[in-house]
Amino acid sequence: MTGRAQVERQWASIGYLGPPGTFTEEALLADAELARAELVGFPTIKEVLGASDRGEVGAGFVPIENSIEGTVPATLDHLVFESELLIQAEAVLDVHLHLLAPPGAALSDVREVVSFPHASAQCRRFLGERLPGVLLVASNSTAEAARLVGEQVRPGVAAIAPRLAGELYGLEPLAEGIEDFSGNQTRFLLVAPERVPAPTGHDRTSIVCFQHADHPGSLHEILSHFSARSLNLTKIESRPTKQGLGDYCFVIDLEGHLADEVVGDCLCELHASLAGLKLLGSYPAAGGEGPRRREESSLRRKAAEEWLAGLRAGVTP
Repeated sequence: MTGRAQVERQWASIGYLGPPGTFTEEALLADAELARAELVGFPTIKEVLGASDRGEVGAGFVPIENSIEGTVPATLDHLVFESELLIQAEAVLDVHLHLLAPPGAALSDVREVVSFPHASAQCRRFLGERLPGVLLVASNSTAEAARLVGEQVRPGVAAIAPRLAGELYGLEPLAEGIEDFSGNQTRFLLVAPERVPAPTGHDRTSIVCFQHADHPGSLHEILSHFSARSLNLTKIESRPTKQGLGDYCFVIDLEGHLADEVVGDCLCELHASLAGLKLLGSYPAAGGEGPRRREESSLRRKAAEEWLAGLRAGVTP
């Protein structure tokens, strides 16, 4: 983002996975520029993305993967198979999950735990060791789980949710930091129709590769295009195409931008050799090193342009 004016022009409103108190809202509010937009909560990821498709909101903000549990299928499959939305930016949030219940409850009382399935799956060890046999109930989000438990106040029912959601819905922690692994993080995507952000010098490009037919060496053929150009892949996974058992496509994230000559050349070769190639986005990469790397890239480009201008100044008329 380059400032408030751009946010207001491009995304006057941003849909997110609600209700208030979700990790998605927390990650969205962490970006001061995005938080200036009108934030519209939706009960499910599908509804966020659907509203973005229809133009009911300027952009959608949704989780795409977690460092413990992996990809969020509802997000990825919509982008791959149901939509032409493009990724505009990504964000990464440290995630800490807590077991929350109404005041006065005790851990020994808990017989039912409500949460977003991706979140409860991040706490399998805790649940197995401390609450064996507990009934797990799915909710649309972690904050929705906290809201339901806070409003219904049924004995023996707790939620796995963020601390903020507990505060919003009147719950207290029975156990804190119950995720199975430290360093738990979730990656989020800002998605919108049509627009591809300009290159920044520290970018990521996401694509989907569809094969003509599965055969020995087919994945190697795809990967050879990247290795031949020294392009680094940050993620690769297969997804069923929904066309039949054993029919898969490959979703690939790589370093670089669509506008980079080497990336563009690679995508052209893939497009010519595959049954289909879909761009999911080319966008600024997240990470603490991002601002520094983008600034260094800008300085290097400026120095190169000045060098070339000096050479051209010596060209005989």
